[in-house]
Amino acid sequence: MTDVEEPIRVLLADDHPMFREGLVVALGALPGVDVVAEASSGEEAIELAARVQPDVVVMDVNMPGLNGIDATRRIVAESPHIGVLVLTMFDEDESVFQAMRAGARGYLLKGADREDVLRAVYAVARGDAIFGPALARRLIGYFTSSRAGAAPFADLTEREREVLELVARGRSNADIGKQLQISAKTVRNHVSNVFAKLQVSDRAQAIIRAREAGLGS
Repeated sequence: MTDVEEPIRVLLADDHPMFREGLVVALGALPGVDVVAEASSGEEAIELAARVQPDVVVMDVNMPGLNGIDATRRIVAESPHIGVLVLTMFDEDESVFQAMRAGARGYLLKGADREDVLRAVYAVARGDAIFGPALARRLIGYFTSSRAGAAPFADLTEREREVLELVARGRSNADIGKQLQISAKTVRNHVSNVFAKLQVSDRAQAIIRAREAGLGS
């Protein structure tokens, strides 16, 4: 039996080499932290997370190919014990809520103090949820504000609401694409986003949720 704790094993996922290098230096200087891998894309982050099984993934949102939100969703689904800390330039509510729904335990902006980033890595490794002060205030405001009179599914974009309306009317993806004049791939992406935001697994459940909210009539 030993009193020495295992180091926190960290995977960094960011497509900017200079930013990754800075984090490697900052995290590597910490006691009890070991940067075990670096990824420059969402796909690479998923592959490395599955292979090296880090304790924490520090994840950017905007990366080439698969974005950080979708990569987070895949990593958490395949390895729920891995904590994801999103560290990004994007501070709009939509990105924050998407990260939460994808399973991220923390969300910080790249302008955050280095101490805040380091503290967040420790917290996520412990299983805590952590958000920067400004984001935390916005989250509290969002969840405590009165929702009376608000449009249903307020976190959907205008286009996603249009797609859900047509899904609720029983339209196929092909019909939706023709009516909205968008490609089949774009329709599939919108439908996938709608399912994630409504937390449903298939079209039938989405239709039920939509019609309960008065859509599709």
